[in-house]
Amino acid sequence: MTFREIRDRADRARSIPLQALLLLTGAQRDHYDTAKWHTDKGAVSLTGMRFFNWNQRIGGGGAIDLAMHLNGLDFREAVEWLCNHFPYADHRQPVHPPRRSTLILPPPDPSRLPGVKRYLMDHRAIPTSLIQPLIESGTLYADKRGNAVFLLHGKEHSPVGAELRGTTPTRWRGMAPGSQKDLGYFSASHPPTDTVVLCESAIDAISCLALYPGRLCISTSGARPNPRWLPLLIRQGYEIYCGFDSDPTGENMAHEMMALHPGVKRLPPSHHDWNDALTSQQILSPPSQATA
Repeated sequence: MTFREIRDRADRARSIPLQALLLLTGAQRDHYDTAKWHTDKGAVSLTGMRFFNWNQRIGGGGAIDLAMHLNGLDFREAVEWLCNHFPYADHRQPVHPPRRSTLILPPPDPSRLPGVKRYLMDHRAIPTSLIQPLIESGTLYADKRGNAVFLLHGKEHSPVGAELRGTTPTRWRGMAPGSQKDLGYFSASHPPTDTVVLCESAIDAISCLALYPGRLCISTSGARPNPRWLPLLIRQGYEIYCGFDSDPTGENMAHEMMALHPGVKRLPPSHHDWNDALTSQQILSPPSQATA
């Protein structure tokens, strides 16, 4: 790609409103502050085309900066990601945020499934014995972009959303448009079990299960302290551990969850997240040694 092509794409990407980008990545608007959004990286506030992450004390301006911050991309990767997901963006005409009332799941592409499986096994160290049951149940599949699609299920096992994880050289993560994270969740388990570990992503939930067989490992699709379905799990008598990442955002959100739900205990991964712990093959302490 030439410099001029990158510049033209960047000009188009700058027209994308930050709210549209946040919705695509699965962020949730705060119930009380309309300028505040809850993301995987912490609470983000918007002022026009500028943003500020209060948890990480990082700010910036425009869709490119925000895509770099939320997805861990460099400038060129962020421009490409934005143009791929907002192909009709034009700096002369504003892009309107997508509606979230209807869930739009990406259609499965079986031809891309082998690549997704290789990514999960080779790059994420997830055993095929955990991947295959998810594929057979339809909870995990590949879309036409080669993304891994992890379904969130709600009542009567109906899909209410999906986590999307890029498996190509351009890494990214997001949610299917219209996903409603408070109506359901992705889970991996070896039933029966009476112990739940809450993780920040589907890949972390599967990784946690690989390390702790016999647990019900659930993704909250981001570090969220009070998902609406959590009280129901508590009432059902599960022993619940908050396994959010071992970083400032994960710690802050975990302590907020434990303050809201005193029965929940903390179980931090030994490394930054559960997949890091899995790939490093460290032996972790059992949940019984977690702290309240």
